[in-house]
Amino acid sequence: MNASWVDKWRGARVFVLGDVMLDRFVYGRVERVSPEAPIPVLHFQSDKAMLGGAANVARNIVGLGGEAILAGVLGADAEGDLVAGPLAAADGVEGRFVRLAGHPTTVKTRFVSGGQQIMRLDVEQPLALDAETIDGLYAHFAAVADRVQAVVLSDYAKGVLAPALIRRIVDLARAKGVPVVVDPKTRDVARYAGATVLTPNASEAAMIAGVDCHDDALAARAAKVVRDLAEVEAIVLTRGAQGMTVWDPADAENGAPAHMPTVATEVFDVSGAGDTVVAALSLALASGGSVTTAARIANAAAGIAVGKRGTAVVRARELAKALGGAGERGDPKIVDAETAAAIVADWKAHGLKVGFTNGCFDLLHPGHVELLRRSRAACDRLIVALNTDASVRRLKGETRPVQNETARSIVMAAIDSVDLVTLFADDTPLQLIELLKPDFLIKGADYTTATVVGADFVMANGGKVLLVPLEAGHSTTSMIARANAGAA
Repeated sequence: MNASWVDKWRGARVFVLGDVMLDRFVYGRVERVSPEAPIPVLHFQSDKAMLGGAANVARNIVGLGGEAILAGVLGADAEGDLVAGPLAAADGVEGRFVRLAGHPTTVKTRFVSGGQQIMRLDVEQPLALDAETIDGLYAHFAAVADRVQAVVLSDYAKGVLAPALIRRIVDLARAKGVPVVVDPKTRDVARYAGATVLTPNASEAAMIAGVDCHDDALAARAAKVVRDLAEVEAIVLTRGAQGMTVWDPADAENGAPAHMPTVATEVFDVSGAGDTVVAALSLALASGGSVTTAARIANAAAGIAVGKRGTAVVRARELAKALGGAGERGDPKIVDAETAAAIVADWKAHGLKVGFTNGCFDLLHPGHVELLRRSRAACDRLIVALNTDASVRRLKGETRPVQNETARSIVMAAIDSVDLVTLFADDTPLQLIELLKPDFLIKGADYTTATVVGADFVMANGGKVLLVPLEAGHSTTSMIARANAGAA
C-alpha cells in the first residue's frame, strides 16, 4: 500500500446521503459538586460547533482530498441554518438539504472537562419521511448522479434513509456504475440490497447475524451471514482494537475473509472513527480500488482518527504518511510545477477558486502564518510558490536561505491553510503564474497592485489581486539579526 491512492482520488466527488446532525462541544472545568443535587458543576470555558452524523463523513471526504455533496433533512431552525450555511461552507462541503418546518435539526451537545465527556444532551425527533420529502432527496441525487464517483448512505437510524429512498438511490447509482457504501444502523439490512459494501461495526454485525465477533473466526462467520442477509457485494466489518474483517468473494484469497489488524498506535477518542472509515473507503472505491484495497486504506485512516480528540478530520497528508509514502520531498502537498498545473486545472473544473502567493518563507514567523491564513480565507484552494535556494541567494545574498528548499517546503506543507506547495527557480514567479492561471494573486499590503509580479496577467484573465494586511513587528531579516547578535 502506498500514498499514490491519496493523489489518485484528489478531487473525486462523493454524494453523501443520511442523517445530518450538528455536533456541539461545551468545554469547562469541574471543581465542585452542586449543593442542589449530587452532580458536578461545570464552569464554562469555551464551546464549538461542527458538522456531525452523515455530515462528518462529508467533512472527512473533503479533508482527505475529495469533494463531498451532502444531502439530508434539516429543521427550519437556527441550528439548521448553521449547518447549511457557515459550517458546510467552512468545511468545503456542498449542501443539498430538505428543510422541514416543525422538525428540529438533530443536535448532540457533549460536555467535556479534563479531556473527558461528562454528559451528552441530544435534541432529536423521530422522522417518518413522506413522499414529498423522499422525492426531494432523490431529486438532489438525480441532479448530480452523472458527476459523482461514489455514493455513501450514512444511516444513524434517525429516519432519513427510508427503505423506499434507499431503493431508488441504489438502483440509480448501480445503473450508472457508481459504487455505494452503506454505514448501517438497523437489523433490517435487506433494505440495502444491491449496494457495493456494508460497513457494520462488531456490535452491529453481532446484532444482525446473531454471532459474537470477539475473534477472527467468529467475525468471518458474522461477515458472511450479514452479506447474505443484505445481498450486497462485500462486507467491511470494523472491530475497534481488533482491526477489520473484510469479506469480498470477488477478491478473497483462498475463498476466505481477510483480517486486518489495527494500525492505531495511540487511542484518545473513537468518536467519528467509523465516519473516517466510510470516507476513505468511498474515495478509494471512487478511484477504482477493490474493496480489499479500499479497506486497507480505510484501516490506516481509522488508525489516525482514533489518535485525535473529538470528531477530528483526517487530512490527506496524514494518510499519505501512514500509507508509507508521500509526494515529492516527503509530502503529498509538495509537487512540481507540471503536477501543480494539473491539480489546479482539476480544481477549477470543479468550480473551485484558486489563490496563489509566493516568497522565500525562509524562517516562518507569526506574520507569515497570518498572511497564509488570510490568503486561504479568500479562496477555496491556496498554492504557495517558494523560491529555490539558488533564487533566494540571488535575491538575498550568499548567507541565505537559512533553511534549504526541502526544509522550507516541508514546513510550508504542514500549515493547514496551504493546499499545495511548489518551487520556482526564476527571480520572479511570472512563468509559474502564467502556467497556473490563479483566480487570486495574493501578496502582503506592503506591495501595490502595480508592483505585484503577474498582476497584469491575472487581471487580464479575469482574476483579482488581493493585498493582505501584515502583522507588524515580524520579519525574517530581524530574526536572523537577533540570532546572530545572541551568538556573538
